[in-house]
Amino acid sequence: MRALEISNQDLSRLADEAMDLARTYWASLDDRPAYPSTSGKETTELFSRPWAEEGRGRDVLKDFELIAARARPSAGRFFAYVFGSGEPVGALGELLASVLNQNVASWRSAPAATSIEHAVVGWLAQAVGCAGFTGSLCGGGSAANLMALAMAREAKLPANETGVRGGVIYASEQVHMSIPKAVALIGIGRANLRLIPVDDQFRMRPDALQVAIAADRAAGRNPIAIVATVGTIVSGAIDPLPEIADIAGREGLWLHVDGAYGVLAALALPQQLNSLALADSLSLDAHKWLYQPLDCGCLLHRHPDIARKTFSHSDDYVGLLSQDPTEGFAFFEESFELSRRFRALKLWLSLQYHGRRAFRDAIAEDLRHARLLAEAVEAHPELELLAPVPLSAVCFRHRAKDNRAILRRVNARGRVYLSNATVRDQFALRACFVNHRTTDGNVLEIVSEVIAAAGEVND
Repeated sequence: MRALEISNQDLSRLADEAMDLARTYWASLDDRPAYPSTSGKETTELFSRPWAEEGRGRDVLKDFELIAARARPSAGRFFAYVFGSGEPVGALGELLASVLNQNVASWRSAPAATSIEHAVVGWLAQAVGCAGFTGSLCGGGSAANLMALAMAREAKLPANETGVRGGVIYASEQVHMSIPKAVALIGIGRANLRLIPVDDQFRMRPDALQVAIAADRAAGRNPIAIVATVGTIVSGAIDPLPEIADIAGREGLWLHVDGAYGVLAALALPQQLNSLALADSLSLDAHKWLYQPLDCGCLLHRHPDIARKTFSHSDDYVGLLSQDPTEGFAFFEESFELSRRFRALKLWLSLQYHGRRAFRDAIAEDLRHARLLAEAVEAHPELELLAPVPLSAVCFRHRAKDNRAILRRVNARGRVYLSNATVRDQFALRACFVNHRTTDGNVLEIVSEVIAAAGEVND
C-alpha cells in the first residue's frame, strides 16, 4: 500500500467511530460546563507532543474527548460572544467539502462548487433585501469589511498602482475593531478614520457625520466612505441607514454596512431592516446568525466592476481560457483569496435541509430570549439594564457589587458563561443570543447565576 493510503474497510471503521464521537458530543452538550475548566499549562502539556515516526492509526480518535473536555462547547448556556452554534447539518457539509477538497478559485478549478457559491450568495442577498447584489464567501466579517473598504478606496481614490494619496473614512464610535484594522491595512491610516458620536440608543448621529465630512472637505481632505453598523458588537445598535445613505449619496461616498452580526436578522425583522439595499457593500457572517460552523463570512456588493478593478491581478498559470461568463468566472479576480475552501457546501446543505422558515424562527427565538433576559433584569431589584436591546445582545450590571468579581465568579461556577463590555464608562455584564440550542430556562439561569455569584463576592 502506498504512503498515506487507507483501505476502504479501515476508512469505514474510522468514519463510523468519528461519527459516533460527533453524535455523542452533540448529545452531551447540555451536560457539559458552559466553559471548560483548564489552564494553559495543562493544555500545553497534553497537546505539545512529538510527531512520532510511526502512526497511531485509529487510536488518534481517543484524543477527541481530551480535546472536547477542553473546548468551549456550542451549548445553549454560552453567551459570551456573537458566535453561532455549529448546526450539525452544516458540520456534515464541512466534512463532505473536505472530502471533495476543491479549490474554489474559479469555475475552471471547481465547477460545481463555484456555481453553488454563486447560488448561496444569491440566497443571502435576497434574504436581506439586496436581490441582485453579487459577492463571495470569506473567512468572516473582518475579511469582508477589509475587502469592502479596499473596494471603496479603489472606487473613490484609486491607489493600486499609484499608492494612497490620502482619504478619510467615517464610522460610529461603536464600530467593530475590524474597521480600524482594515483602514490601516488598505493604507488609509487609522488617523484618517473619523469616529462619529452616537445618540442615546448608541446609533451613529447623522448630524455629527455631516459636520465631520464638511470639516474634512474644508481642510482639503478626501472623504471616501461611510461604515454604518447593523448590530454593534456591544449592544446590537443599528445605525440609521436611510439618513446615512442620503448623506453618502449627496457627498458621493461609498456606503458600506458592517452587518456581520445583525444583517441576517432581516429574516425575522424585515420591516426594521428594509434599507440594506441602499448600501454599496455589506458584510454578514453565516457562522453567527445562520448557526453555521466556522468559518463562513460573506461580502455582498453591487459593483463587480469595482471588485475586479480592486482585486484583479493574475499570473499566466491561472489564466482563464473560456469567454463564457460562467466558465470564465474567477473568484480570485473579485476577492483577495486565491486558495478558497468550499465554504458554500455547508450552507447549501443546511439551508435546504431546514428551509427558510426554520432559520427565521430560530432568529426570532434568539431575539425573544434577549427580550426575556432584559425583562428579567429590569424586574430584579439588584440588577440594572445598561443599554437598549434592539437585537440579541443584553448589557446589564449588579447595582451594588463589583461586577468584575461577579463575572469571574459566574464563569468559574460553570453554569453559564458571560462576557463583559463598557457601556457609558460602566463595566457591564453581557449576554449574546445566537444559539439555536438555548432554552428559556438557560436564559433565566443567567439572572439566578449572577445573583448567586453576587452573594459569593465581597461588597
